[in-house]
Amino acid sequence: FRDVPLQVLLGFGLLVAFLGRYGPGGVVISILIVSFAIQWAVLIQGFLYFFHNGKIYMGALSMVGADFCTAAILISTGAVLGRVNPVQMLLLALLEVILSTLNEYILLSLMGVSDSGRSLTVHIFGAYFGLMVSRILHQPHMDKRKRENQQDTGHLDVFAVVGTIYLWIFWPSFTSATTVHDNAEPWAALNTYLSLVASTVATFILSPVLYEERIPRMVQIQDATLAGAAVMGMAGEMLVTPFGALIAGFLAGLISLLGFRFFTPVLRSRLKIQDTCGVHNVHGIPGVLGALLGTLLTLLATADTYGERLEFVFPLVAQGSRTAADQAFLQLCALPLTLLLAMIGGCLTG
Repeated sequence: FRDVPLQVLLGFGLLVAFLGRYGPGGVVISILIVSFAIQWAVLIQGFLYFFHNGKIYMGALSMVGADFCTAAILISTGAVLGRVNPVQMLLLALLEVILSTLNEYILLSLMGVSDSGRSLTVHIFGAYFGLMVSRILHQPHMDKRKRENQQDTGHLDVFAVVGTIYLWIFWPSFTSATTVHDNAEPWAALNTYLSLVASTVATFILSPVLYEERIPRMVQIQDATLAGAAVMGMAGEMLVTPFGALIAGFLAGLISLLGFRFFTPVLRSRLKIQDTCGVHNVHGIPGVLGALLGTLLTLLATADTYGERLEFVFPLVAQGSRTAADQAFLQLCALPLTLLLAMIGGCLTG
């Protein structure tokens, strides 16, 4: 529980500090958003999950759930940072907490989807919600001037250094917070850590080729770390194997860099979406890749391969009320459903 709020406050908060003019203000707004969203998420989630006999019962799980929801909000704010004021940020949080909690309730409670590290409900939902808000807020003349003020500056890389260190230390706990079981290996933490190291190596390999720099900037390492963690959101507690986690993390690191180099300009010029912090490349695409990987791994969910862990990861499959193929189909259906809710919610909020 302690690691999750540290990750939300420090990892996500310092992520936006590299922006020249908006960096310090972005950190301040992140603290404001966290303070507000946690309280609101405790209430909204309480009515759905922890409401008994006319009261909301609170515990460590309710606070961890609120932190997960807050992480989705911070991802969304990264897409519109520097273009909205704090009051508008609070309005975004007010509406997104409701929709994010509804999406999580449909996926995890009603459909029985396994998404322990929140590839769907945090990374994908937060990224595409924020991107649609950014699209609705598009103003050509204002956006051109503000892009000049949002350029990253080298002297603020120290914030990215600290943020990256916290991401490395605490993200395995973030991914495995809901998968802690007695006498069970922490697969989610181990797979996430392997994915982190692979995505970072991918950045050191590809960055000099794309940007003609001998050493990658710390912001690029930070983005690779986020992408490597996002790809393990759903698949982390599944039977990825160490080799599979390394391959997935390596691909996520490559996708993140290629997205910044080639896809972000297309978003800005063709789709009129200004993505201030690049959430599409570090959360959106790696999150989608993680959801597809989790769907493939679900097909392998048998008692022979998982043993006693099958009851923890796929309880309905272990009970015999659902086959592995049925579970994989629902895991796959959860992806377009999340995208639909995020995009509609983002449009309405924008």
